[in-house]
Amino acid sequence: MHRRQGVEHLDQHIGNAGTGSIADMYNRAGSQYVLYADGDPDRLFCFEGLHAYADQRLWVVLERKLRELRATGRSALRVLDAGCGPGTWLRRCVTHAYRLGFSQIAARGFDVAKVQIEAARRMSVSLAALTGVDLTFEVADLTDRLPEADGSVDLSLCLYSVLSHLPVPALPQIAAEFARIARGPFIATVRAIGSAPTAFIGSVEETRHLQLDHRRDRCEIELRTGRRTAVGFHLFTASELRNCFGGYFRVEELSGLDIFHSRFALDRRWNPPSAVPDQAMLSRLADMEKACANDPHFMEHAMHLMLIGAPWALPEFGG
Repeated sequence: MHRRQGVEHLDQHIGNAGTGSIADMYNRAGSQYVLYADGDPDRLFCFEGLHAYADQRLWVVLERKLRELRATGRSALRVLDAGCGPGTWLRRCVTHAYRLGFSQIAARGFDVAKVQIEAARRMSVSLAALTGVDLTFEVADLTDRLPEADGSVDLSLCLYSVLSHLPVPALPQIAAEFARIARGPFIATVRAIGSAPTAFIGSVEETRHLQLDHRRDRCEIELRTGRRTAVGFHLFTASELRNCFGGYFRVEELSGLDIFHSRFALDRRWNPPSAVPDQAMLSRLADMEKACANDPHFMEHAMHLMLIGAPWALPEFGG
């Protein structure tokens, strides 16, 4: 591939040079990133963002895991969101855990992008002020050792493009760290090998040039504003994701998120406002999603892959 003049090149292996470029990209995305990625930040459970169907499916899993933890009789909960961005998913988990009756909730989110952490802090002021809630957001790198103690985290998250931005050789060490701190479920989502193109911080329509070099796990982006950058980005096969975490967790589920919806549902960016979604079509798409989500012939064509892992030796839960 020929280099394009003006692109911020990753001249070293992305494991050495990628983190700064990734942080810079999400820092420059600013406050608009949460709207692009998660929808209205004041309507946590509406799921109307770019990945609405995948978000709904993912939330069903997280809500179930929180209920299961509460059903053990526990009143304390510790949650970690690695690569939390603007903190939407951690705020969802803490809000729901509080509603379920957890009286002591310790939740930490971290990300390499300082601007996104600042946004997470701003949007979490009232939630963090609730009695019994210790909610913090920090700037940190997932390739570093996690400060959490062994077997101390009840629910660990690493969602959407976080793992895809990291160098593949670092993934075993990262998986080992998640396994070290986990005493409850670990849930990760990554971009699938057959997924549609992404510009990470904005819609593809806002992008002038987008090229992924699979051999080097590097993506070049030029926005319509003229802004150019290059970041590390890896697309996962299902077996690769399983192999990465299967030695550290018992894999409860490995499935595709959004195989059909984003490709066949009416697109508000393209279809006229007068077009009303056909509920029969949406229902049929949902049936197809359920039928194919675990099928190895289909799941790698999903927008994301989801892995749900459990520690090999689950501890006895105390109060």
